[in-house]
Amino acid sequence: MEKRRVGLLFGGCSGEHEVSIFSARAIARALLESENTSKYELWPVYIQKDGIWQAGETARQVLESGKPQETSSGRSLWEFPPDMEKIDVWFPILHGPNGEDGTVQGLLKLMQVACVGTGVLGSALGMDKIAMKMIFARSGLPQVKYRSVNRADIWSNPCVFPKLCDRLEEGLGYPCFVKPANLGSSLGISKVRSRAELEAALDNAATYDRRIVVEAAAIGRELECAVLGNDRPKASVVGEITYKSDFYDYETKYTAGKADLIIPAPVPAEITAKIQEMALQAFAAIDAAGLARVDFFYVEATGAVLINEINSLPGFTATSMYPQLWAQTGVSFPQLVDQLIQLALERHSGKSQ
Repeated sequence: MEKRRVGLLFGGCSGEHEVSIFSARAIARALLESENTSKYELWPVYIQKDGIWQAGETARQVLESGKPQETSSGRSLWEFPPDMEKIDVWFPILHGPNGEDGTVQGLLKLMQVACVGTGVLGSALGMDKIAMKMIFARSGLPQVKYRSVNRADIWSNPCVFPKLCDRLEEGLGYPCFVKPANLGSSLGISKVRSRAELEAALDNAATYDRRIVVEAAAIGRELECAVLGNDRPKASVVGEITYKSDFYDYETKYTAGKADLIIPAPVPAEITAKIQEMALQAFAAIDAAGLARVDFFYVEATGAVLINEINSLPGFTATSMYPQLWAQTGVSFPQLVDQLIQLALERHSGKSQ
């Protein structure tokens, strides 16, 4: 059987460049394990922080070292390295803006080649927290109260900004969270408890994005569920995240020992079933494909389950929640990578349209 050439696309121009390299290293190892070695040929393609695409030895060195390539080769921006047309299926593991927001998905679609994961529409909806919440609301998925804000309202004249803060205090109260709408991995997020903190958090979030979402704080346990499939997806067991920091920020998420993942989560069977059902609803609502991780709040006192967000391209290291959830469900890391590639090929062929 002829091997499929898998273009592992990683790095990128976002603030999650290093996270992307870690995910790519894990996927590369999985492609060299068990039956995958006879089915796939790894073609690493690395996007530098300046947007230059690199392949061959340069990309392999970044995978091996785990360190970004800082220097340019003189290639023009977005000029493809040689032989890219020979790739059979792309596995983009670019986290954050330009990687999971539909941008690179659109590029790969124009190339008319199979691509792992969600397409343009679902990626864009999954990335923009305001659009995502609007879709969830239309789908009947319960969530925390929120308000959307534009940068122009924050960086406005001294009369407008105080009135904006008044409306947020009245509608959401404290504590609340201020988040850029289009960043992942908790970048730019602040938990605020006072007017002064709210003003500072809004100003900070506006430096990251022109669209900002402000959410009421949910007092509940943080549970997550992984989804795998195309038109008939399946949900994994449910996991729980616990931590001692004030909230699940970037440092807590990516520093060893700062957070604990409990799989399966110790919750009643009916809560697990409800979360799995809601995860599949969210997956369908944004028209996701291949993979997604869906995050929830479980309020034990009332039994309420609130959807927080869907991540159409979650972290993919061996210790990330998404692959760990599937490992506990009976799908090993190499099997998971294989299934995702097969799902991409299936969707590209039109069999799952």
